[in-house]
Amino acid sequence: MNEQPKPNKKPFFYYAMIAMLILMLLNAFVFPSLMTPRVTEVSYDKFLDMLSGGQVTVVELQENERELYFKAADENGAERIYSTGVFPDADLQKRLSESGVTFSAVAPQENSTLMNFLFTWIFPTLILILPMVLLWRMMQKRMGDGSNMMSFGMGKSNAKMYVAAQTGKTFADVAGQEEAKEALEEIVDFLHNPDKYRSVGAVMPKGVLLVGPPGTGKTLLAKAVAGEANVPFFSIAGSEFVEMFVGQGAARVRDLFKQAKEKAPCIVFIDEIDTIGKKRDGSGIAGNDERDGSSGVVILAATNRPETLDKALLRPGRFDRRVPVELPDLQGREAILRVHAKDVMMADDIDYKAVARATSGASGAELANLINEAALRAVKCNRRIVTQEDLTESVDVVVAGYQRKNAVLSPHEKEIVAYHEIGHALVAALQSNSAPVTKITIVPRTSGALGYTMQTPEADTVLLSKEEALAKIATLTGGRSAEELIFGSVTSGASNDIEQATKLARSMVTRLGMSETFDMTALETVSNQYLGGDAALACSAETATKIDKEVVEIIRTAHEKAIGILKDNMDKLHELAKYLLEKETITGDEFMAILNR
Repeated sequence: MNEQPKPNKKPFFYYAMIAMLILMLLNAFVFPSLMTPRVTEVSYDKFLDMLSGGQVTVVELQENERELYFKAADENGAERIYSTGVFPDADLQKRLSESGVTFSAVAPQENSTLMNFLFTWIFPTLILILPMVLLWRMMQKRMGDGSNMMSFGMGKSNAKMYVAAQTGKTFADVAGQEEAKEALEEIVDFLHNPDKYRSVGAVMPKGVLLVGPPGTGKTLLAKAVAGEANVPFFSIAGSEFVEMFVGQGAARVRDLFKQAKEKAPCIVFIDEIDTIGKKRDGSGIAGNDERDGSSGVVILAATNRPETLDKALLRPGRFDRRVPVELPDLQGREAILRVHAKDVMMADDIDYKAVARATSGASGAELANLINEAALRAVKCNRRIVTQEDLTESVDVVVAGYQRKNAVLSPHEKEIVAYHEIGHALVAALQSNSAPVTKITIVPRTSGALGYTMQTPEADTVLLSKEEALAKIATLTGGRSAEELIFGSVTSGASNDIEQATKLARSMVTRLGMSETFDMTALETVSNQYLGGDAALACSAETATKIDKEVVEIIRTAHEKAIGILKDNMDKLHELAKYLLEKETITGDEFMAILNR
């Protein structure tokens, strides 16, 4: 290990000398003028005129007997200080006595030269320098060796350390991430039995990068690894390494690994590693230290922005493994719901699979919140048991927000919303390649929705066919189509439908290769795939114009299809809208029963 260079104290004396020089100049030229009262100089005859006019009140002869200072009223009646040179005048004392003026002479005093020097130069300098010296020493003590004056102790890592019992997590607490658990079990086995691997020359992976959307359980997985391995667990967020002072982040990294090596074998978990491991383009850390894999310290890091990480950070030797932690599938969601329901008083007839089917695309954190919302609703209803109804309502809360009980819609607006939602449902039900309708409601929600139609696929699908995409766009246009047919006008209620339809149609043309005009050409790039995905066109302006025209054509065709479906089923549209207005919320079974009779 390299020796730390001795702190350079030379600049401190430079600063002290500069401060002393500035103080001497101020003391010699500035302070005297600031401390001396403002004096107006006048001629001796002017003084005599003011004396005879009764304006002078006090006269003082200076010790050099060459200057007179006197107080007198000016033209405005305000008292001011004046000075004049002494003129040979034998009658001056007589004039002062006759005028009734108070007069005196300053007695000459001789101060010690040493005292003058001490009070003028030494004491003011010490008053300025001593606080600087004390502050300097205080900073040196806080840093230990004084190698970094400006840290004020901020070079120390803020990582939270948990012993095995404190994490309280094992792989049994993690559901819906079987592939990720399998990839991490080898790390646990290595920490338990390192000799088994070393006997064949295998080296423990130095780092594992967990990649996935927010809320999928990356931190939970890291704690479960530490709990299974029965080793200490250090947890810190990457944002805590970012400091306003240069070098503080690196100092915290060094301190963290120093603590970890003392507790080895152990696990260090760095969340949000993208905040410190960005590509070296002028931001983020410009270098990445090598860490000895034989030290018994395993690095687990998590990010939802892997595309921003530096290539040098991702290479083997730093992060040997990249473990995707994706959104759970249908079976995973059911397992997650059961894990979080273990500590809640649940009814015996809960259908977790139905809830899992209704929450396609939900993360583990959202499912945990769903169980908690159901428990809160049960307490609100004065029940000790959570029922299926509570879970169904909590799905609505997570998807669309709480019910707006104080929202008042006029009868006409309520009728428009009812026809709008039935329009969606009818177009969805009367198409092939469309998921079945499971719920229709016109109860306003806090998300801003005045109603919604829920479709729940029978099983999770990974691929999206062109026919399914076109059916989705037609379903999205069904609400607006119903408004046009029944009321002959349009409203703002379809704004979200229009946005989703346009986004899907544009993806079909630019990214999914579902366009006859552009064939299999990628015309758009997507970044931040785990954070919603930011799309950017990668084509010329002329091509972008053609893309816009094709997107408009796709949506127009779907819109015409939806209008045709509703025209052919106008009786059912009126019947279902009337039923929905009466009930406000109907299930998919009720909807299909009316549609098929």
